Amino acid sequence: MKKYKVLSGVMESGVVAVIRADSKEEAIAISEACVAGGINVIEITFTIKDAEVVIKELASYFSERPEVIIGAGTVLDEVTARIAIMAGAKFVVSPCFDEQTAKLCHLYQVPYMPGCMTITEIKNALEHGVDLIKLFPGDTLGPGFVKAVKAPLPQVNIMPTGGVNLNNVEQWIQNGCAAVGVGGNLIAPAKTGDYEKITEIASQYVVRVQRARGGLG
Repeated sequence: MKKYKVLSGVMESGVVAVIRADSKEEAIAISEACVAGGINVIEITFTIKDAEVVIKELASYFSERPEVIIGAGTVLDEVTARIAIMAGAKFVVSPCFDEQTAKLCHLYQVPYMPGCMTITEIKNALEHGVDLIKLFPGDTLGPGFVKAVKAPLPQVNIMPTGGVNLNNVEQWIQNGCAAVGVGGNLIAPAKTGDYEKITEIASQYVVRVQRARGGLG
């Protein structure tokens, strides 16, 4: 039940903030700015030093807000996945599919979202119990690829990451994506310490996803 509650939360949000940062403090500040802008799903990548500490602190900080979901990204193996889960990660994202990571996440009933680029990779991931496919790299494939995939595999839930921006996010959603992962252009203002700008951009993503889903006029 917990697994599907998390998946529902991710898909309901529609936007996953992919957090990369130069320090623990910066990662936490970016995450808080994204949540302030309405993005409630935060992916802390393991390219961040002490990523598991960031996950633990954010999970504790937002413990009274069940709509805020903290997960782990750039998870390359099952050892890292378990570290993330023990720290409080509610979902695990990888740049590629890894069978052992899929098994570990399934054991703990934590959603696993591996990066896939072909129909064959997507099929293999689905066969291993994956519920949400990270389409990666999204900028190489484009929104049109989603529509093509959904023809033979209408049941697949897709979340593109890489290449999603404010100009095309509505197209991704309208072409059938369950959610989108947003990183670079969302968190870029952190380099100058402009976290209010991150909050502003985050709110724009939320509005555009809702609009693409028909929630706003």
